[in-house]
Amino acid sequence: MLELAVFEKMPDQVKISHEELESSGFCENPLFGCLVAEVPEEHKSKEGFTVVGYGLYFYTYSTWRGRALHLEDLYVMPEFRGRGIGKSMLSKVAEVAKKMQCARLQLSVLNWNTPSRDFYAAKGAQDLTAAEGWHLIRFDGQSLDNLANDAPKD
Repeated sequence: MLELAVFEKMPDQVKISHEELESSGFCENPLFGCLVAEVPEEHKSKEGFTVVGYGLYFYTYSTWRGRALHLEDLYVMPEFRGRGIGKSMLSKVAEVAKKMQCARLQLSVLNWNTPSRDFYAAKGAQDLTAAEGWHLIRFDGQSLDNLANDAPKD
C-alpha cells in the first residue's frame, strides 16, 4: 500500500491502517477482492518478500452497461517489473470480471505515469479522458461531511 503511494508520489495520502484494510476485505461481505503475485522462496525480494505484487479491485455498476469491475491498484515491486507479472495480473483481474459477467473493467492512471498508460493502451484500453472528456470527481474529508450534512432528514 505505502510502496504504491510512494511510487505515485502521494505517500501522505495513505490514511488507512492494515487492520482496517483487513477488516474491509477479509470478512463475510468483503468490500474488495485482491489477487496477489507470489514468487518461490528462492526468488524472494531483496527485503525477503515472496508476495511481489497485487491487484485490488471492487465492483461497480453502470446504468448504461450493467456490472463493472474497478481495478483500484495494480502494483508490482520494481525489481520484479518487466517479467510479465503485471500483464498476468491484469489478465487474471479481467478473467474475474468476465466470470462475474461484468461488461467492463475500468481503472485510473495518473497523467504522468506514461509507462502504465502505454501498457494499458497496448492491451486495448481506451483513455476516456481523451476520448470522451470524463473527469474523475471526489468528495472527501470536510467536503464529504458537508455534503452528507445537507442530506434531507428522514
